Amino acid sequence: MTGAALTWRMTLAQAAMELRLTARRPENVLVTLVVPPVLLVFFSAIEVLPTGTARPVDFLLPGALALAVIATGFVNLGIATAYERAHGVLKRLGGTPLPRGGLLAAKMAAVGVVEAAGAVILLAVASGPLGWAPGPMADPAVTAIALVLGTVAFASLALAMAGALRAEATLALANGVFLLFLVLGGIVLPIDHLPAPLEGLAGLLPAAALSEALRIGLGAATGSAVGPLALLAAWGAGASLVAARTFRWE
Repeated sequence: MTGAALTWRMTLAQAAMELRLTARRPENVLVTLVVPPVLLVFFSAIEVLPTGTARPVDFLLPGALALAVIATGFVNLGIATAYERAHGVLKRLGGTPLPRGGLLAAKMAAVGVVEAAGAVILLAVASGPLGWAPGPMADPAVTAIALVLGTVAFASLALAMAGALRAEATLALANGVFLLFLVLGGIVLPIDHLPAPLEGLAGLLPAAALSEALRIGLGAATGSAVGPLALLAAWGAGASLVAARTFRWE
């Protein structure tokens, strides 16, 4: 067996282990697979959106998808990686034949699988009980690109945080930023209905860019997706650079 093939098999095995570890943590399952659909149903049932919004689910589903990406790629990955580093797990993995690039690829693959499961659940809830259907201008390519760029951006932020801070600090910061993104990310309320200073801040955040790109991709909003996708790409590139420079394995 060639070296590349062996590395590929080890990466897949590690990705499967990452998925098993995620499934064994009830809090991870709650945040990544339960909270987004619960919030989708809850906010669809109450008068939270501005008057004139035709169907709340059209606005809320893209936001719920964005929230699922943030929960999985940022909160779950960041906290789990921080505690693995604190407990010496990453140091021990660094001594195995699996290269560090393979370990990061395995973590990203596990994130992608959990996100896909979360998206399936959200789409089932939205299209079933809530009667959602894609808009006439829906663009699956924009939706897919937004999900990929969003995953890269938030996973890179998670690794930058987990590789530079203590586990306890990462836990507190990840949960605090999660709430910040929930409020300012255009997830349950349009950012143009926020106070002016907060609207300007929200427009610079990756959460708002991901929500907007997904709304365009799913046909719930008009306009060009170039701006929000470019902002997501910039966040991903910047966070990846920071993570590469500051991440400590022990």
